[in-house]
Amino acid sequence: MVRYLLLALLPALAFCQKVSIEFDETRDFSDYKSFALVAGTLNSKNPSLNNELVKKKIDEEIRRRLTERGLTEVASQPDLNVRYSLGSGRHVEEDAYPAGWRGYGTRVVRRHYTEGTLILDLRDARKHELVWRAIAVEDNSDPLKIKDHLTDMVRKSVEKFPPKK
Repeated sequence: MVRYLLLALLPALAFCQKVSIEFDETRDFSDYKSFALVAGTLNSKNPSLNNELVKKKIDEEIRRRLTERGLTEVASQPDLNVRYSLGSGRHVEEDAYPAGWRGYGTRVVRRHYTEGTLILDLRDARKHELVWRAIAVEDNSDPLKIKDHLTDMVRKSVEKFPPKK
């Protein structure tokens, strides 16, 4: 019974989000108190991921999450400029399995999926330098499902700010 449950969960686990961060270890992130959201870019060829509503959703979620982390959004002279880009692309993975009489021969299974990648950059506004970057990847075969996970991608990224050294 447990074996079948694990097998049922395998497809969901295969398409989970991955978030990685990079940051300047020489920075004291407690010095950053304010931010300004600079124009984000949407690089998807799919219209469900490349439209003003998606951009607005990402903008609002970034604002909300950074404010929860203690930063204040300001119109001028911020400590951090926040930029992001969202892209997607079609990918194909192939798995080969033994098939046929006595294992002679191969069966190839192709899986098509779309990879959604959200890159969130925090740049020191005074020095114009990148100080923190999060890369969130959602692998999925349906761009609409990637769209549904954008808030989670932002949340999981911003949860890692400020970085722990």
